[in-house]
Amino acid sequence: MGFMANATKSFMRRLIRMTLKDLLVIGVPIVAVVGFAFWGAYQFVQPAPPRTLTMVTGFPDGSYQVYATRYKEAFAADHITLEIKPSNGALENLQRLMNPAEHVDAGFVQTGVATGMNITGLVSLGTVFPEPLWLFYRNKTRIDSLDQLQGKRIAVGAEGSGTRFLAMALLEAHGLADKATLVATGGLTAAKALADGELDAVFIVAAAQSGSVWTLLYTPGVAIFNFSQAEAYVRRFPSLSVITLPRGAIDFPRNIPDRDITLVSPTAMLVVREDTHPALVDLLLQTASKVHGDAGLFQRAGQYPSPNGVDIPLSADAERYYKSGKPFLQRFMPFWAATLINRMIILLVPVFAVLIPLFKIAPYLYSWRVRSRVFRYYGELKLLELQAQQSPESKPREEWLAELDRIEAAANRIPTPNAFAEQVYTLRSHVQMVRKQLLWRFSQDDAAKSA
Repeated sequence: MGFMANATKSFMRRLIRMTLKDLLVIGVPIVAVVGFAFWGAYQFVQPAPPRTLTMVTGFPDGSYQVYATRYKEAFAADHITLEIKPSNGALENLQRLMNPAEHVDAGFVQTGVATGMNITGLVSLGTVFPEPLWLFYRNKTRIDSLDQLQGKRIAVGAEGSGTRFLAMALLEAHGLADKATLVATGGLTAAKALADGELDAVFIVAAAQSGSVWTLLYTPGVAIFNFSQAEAYVRRFPSLSVITLPRGAIDFPRNIPDRDITLVSPTAMLVVREDTHPALVDLLLQTASKVHGDAGLFQRAGQYPSPNGVDIPLSADAERYYKSGKPFLQRFMPFWAATLINRMIILLVPVFAVLIPLFKIAPYLYSWRVRSRVFRYYGELKLLELQAQQSPESKPREEWLAELDRIEAAANRIPTPNAFAEQVYTLRSHVQMVRKQLLWRFSQDDAAKSA
């Protein structure tokens, strides 16, 4: 009994080792193929979005800075840090975005600033809010035309600002660029200088709620210029549009302004570098919809952000957003979770496309692997049978029988799983059949010799 138990244990150990070997022989190539498919899919998967986005804005009291602060709050809710870098304005923003040495990803750029420039590596996410051009002047006498600014001291905005870009374009159109004293200042500094009498007029491109505009709207002795030639400016400068500030729209009790004021307005674009992560592009567009989507003094609810009116090519991701809205998963789950699942889907779909057929083939490969050990001895048995039939005298009968015993003993040692045990028993029965044939032939030869 002890001998039988030891033999059984020995056989089971060999069976387990052989089964594991079979699984490894089949499994390793499958794992290699899946690994290669995984690697190939990974080449098409965007890396995880960075946790930080850098935005270049404008003056501390300007519209760009105010809106960027609201973007920062919205980004923080999705655990993304928005770093804000101030600048002199739209033109500088565009230049810094185009400069690879500058570590900025996004920024506000005024329409018209990019006209005639060779823009490379940048894409627009659409227009996001109107930027009225305000001209405030000391109201000793009402000014009805820009020609009346000849000889005046005029603040045209700092170098690199959208205000300076547009103010100079209008002054040059009237031939005033060298017929007035132009001061390179803007924002609250220019507003204070106008209030103190150090300047005669100030150009400002900003929202009505910006600090400099709001200050001058309530400054005694300062008036708002009415662009009576607004339609002509729009025809000359396609990036502009005509807007109206209605009487009393700023302050009903004080009747500010005291009449309808016609203004011209470029529009702010949200611009990013072309290599900005698509997930962050989606987040920027969603944030823009929250920040700029409400009705305002110069816009209807839902008017912005908009794909219209851009003079920098629209991003493909932005086009998809304007057609389809939020990505599907981001409608139901947080930004980080939706982004992770999107990446996993892209990664796993091709892997599963390889795994499914492999799992179908694997059982057949395993079956072939196990059966091949039995079929090997069938080949030896068949060869022995043919040799014995064709030239039985080539070996003594003891050698023929010893060969059969060896094959039968080897068959008994094959560690085969229960599902394939039938193959071993069939082999052993065939060995017995060949042995009977040989013994019968040997008996016939003995009888012939005796006769």
